[in-house]
Amino acid sequence: MIGSSLTAYAAYYDIYGNINQEDVDTDAFGDRPSRVEGALNIMVIGSDVRTGENANYGEAEGERPDSLIIAHISPENRRATMINLPRDLMVDLPACEANGDHPGMQAQRGMINSAMSFGGVQCQWKAVEQITGIHIDHFVSVDFTGFKGIVDSLGGVKMCIPEPIDDDKAKLHLEAGEQVLNGEEALGYMRSRYGQGDGTDTARIGRQQEFLGAMLNEVMQGDVLTSPANLTGFLGSVTETMTTDDELTLEVMTDIAVAMREVDLNNVNFVTVPNGQDPADPNRLVFSEPQASELFDAIAKDEDITGDDDQGGGGGGGGGNGGGGGGGGGQKVEPGDVSVEVLNGQGTPNLADQVGQWLTTEGFQVVGTGNPEVIPEQSTVYYGPGQEAHAEAIASEAVNATTEENPALGDTVQLVLAADWEGFTSTSGGGGGGGVEGTSAADAKQEC
Repeated sequence: MIGSSLTAYAAYYDIYGNINQEDVDTDAFGDRPSRVEGALNIMVIGSDVRTGENANYGEAEGERPDSLIIAHISPENRRATMINLPRDLMVDLPACEANGDHPGMQAQRGMINSAMSFGGVQCQWKAVEQITGIHIDHFVSVDFTGFKGIVDSLGGVKMCIPEPIDDDKAKLHLEAGEQVLNGEEALGYMRSRYGQGDGTDTARIGRQQEFLGAMLNEVMQGDVLTSPANLTGFLGSVTETMTTDDELTLEVMTDIAVAMREVDLNNVNFVTVPNGQDPADPNRLVFSEPQASELFDAIAKDEDITGDDDQGGGGGGGGGNGGGGGGGGGQKVEPGDVSVEVLNGQGTPNLADQVGQWLTTEGFQVVGTGNPEVIPEQSTVYYGPGQEAHAEAIASEAVNATTEENPALGDTVQLVLAADWEGFTSTSGGGGGGGVEGTSAADAKQEC
């Protein structure tokens, strides 16, 4: 018994010694959003730092979040929500004091991820809190090398790759079909913009959400969380690769892991904050209002964003679609089986990208976006021979889309947005990026 206690004691301090912690003075923020008892909000930073072991991934000065997520965990309600904040978002940034090597900054308009360059993690934390109104309890930062280590510690992550991927910039080359991605491949998949989809950051976020859902499947459906020895080993691997605030102790991490045992994968939801093109710069994004504020307010109050009060499962994913997606004589078609091209004939800039982003988060395979040669009077999903059910799966998600056969098409259906486009039934009626519905970890397509 004494030997076991000493072994556990040694393991604890071995893991604790792995953690790189940073002091964040949240008292300096001034007035902060209220904290909801029992809920936990963690700012997760995928860092793009290119020094040390990360130098192989290109040159870039300073450090910015390559990805920025608010992880909202509600153990009492047995649900978790991951909110992606696209790095191209233009927001009102607060003033930050100089901090170490960071020069500080005056309050200004800028990209949401630039706060870290001016004032480090403390400035990024302050910015996220003030912009969203969500009380942040902790932060976790993982760089490229660290992310690879986490994936490799799981033995890789199984994914379905619908089409071959060749992206030299992301150093990613994958064949179509079921693949177990190792750390290097997973990093390339998460960073890839040009080998798949339309090359936008919002489309990339959809793939990131799908991968993170698959990774959570590996963690939560395996024996990582249920076996104390495996949990200790996993935490040991993870803590070697990340930086946290000094209040995110090993005990807190263990409590979070234990709490996640009770959360069904259907209730782990991934959403992207509603956004649209910045009128001042087509290469930047702004919040879609009031939907973005409604999402932030719900998270700040620990409210369910799916509209599903049943905690037994079934949040996120395809919740709330009006038609049921099952046309074509009752044939059931899963979103992952539907390949779709989105064409914007409605006229709003960037609308096809926004709609494609929403479809991606719902699990559909978006192969491209663009503009149609001919604009129909009504928003229409065109389909080739034998693809009616696939078209209905898309149309049933839309407020007002019809379907029509086009014998010239193959296996990919075309969603053509006309002047009457009103969005999807499970969003707040906007242009495809304006709702708070997302996809759940249970929807991650790991098998082809």
